[in-house]
Amino acid sequence: MSVPASAGEKLNQRTRADEIRDVIEEHIGTGVFPPGMRLDQGSLAEFFPVSRTPLREALIQLSSIGVTSMRARRGIVVPEFSPARLLEMFEVMAELEAMAARHAARRMSDTERSLMETAHEESRPACEAEDADAYWNKTERFYKLLYTCSHSDFLAEQSLVLFRRLRPYRRLDLQSRSRIRKSFHERSAIVDALVAADGNLAADRLRKHVLIQGDRFTDLLDAVGRIRRECMAT
Repeated sequence: MSVPASAGEKLNQRTRADEIRDVIEEHIGTGVFPPGMRLDQGSLAEFFPVSRTPLREALIQLSSIGVTSMRARRGIVVPEFSPARLLEMFEVMAELEAMAARHAARRMSDTERSLMETAHEESRPACEAEDADAYWNKTERFYKLLYTCSHSDFLAEQSLVLFRRLRPYRRLDLQSRSRIRKSFHERSAIVDALVAADGNLAADRLRKHVLIQGDRFTDLLDAVGRIRRECMAT
C-alpha cells in the first residue's frame, strides 16, 4: 500500500507542545535536566516560559514514551540510564532500523521511493547551514517515513517507541563538530541502497549509521556523562 500524499504534510505539522517536548528532551540529553530531577510544572512554566496546557501535554507525551517516568509521591522525573544501558538501547535501535530499511527497500512503491529521496534532500539546506535543530527535525521526518515504508505495522510501532526514548541522545550527537555533514553523507548512502532496492546493503549502512561506528558512540556516551557530572556539580 502506498503512502498517501497527505502523509508528508502530516509529518511536518508541529504544535507548541511538540516544541516544548523537544526542548525538554534536549535538556535531558545534555544534562540540564539531570537524572533523578523532578519536572515540576510550575517551575517549568517559569523556566521556558509557557502556559500550562501545552506544557502538560508535552509532559504527558514524554511520560508515554518513556523519556520521563512517573514516580509515587514525586510526580514526573528524569529517569537514570547508565552508559551501558544506553549502549544496549542503541544496539537494539540499530537492529530495528536495519530491519525497517531491509523491508522498505524490498516493499516500497515507486512513489514511496520518491518520498524517501525527497525527505532526505529536504535536510540538505540545514546540513549546509550546520543548523542542528533544523537538521534534526528533517531527520525525524525521514525515520518516521522509513518506518511507514517498511510496511510492518508492529515494527514501525516498536521502532517509533524506542526512537522517541533515544531522541534526546541522538539530537545531542549532532552537536559534535562536523557530525551533521557526516550524518548527511551516511544517510545519502542509505538512501542510495533503498532506491536500488538492495535491502541487505541498506540495513548494513543504517546499522552502522545508528551505532556511529564504534568509537564515535563511545565518545557520545562519555560526553553525556561529562555534561551530567558538570551540571550536578554546579
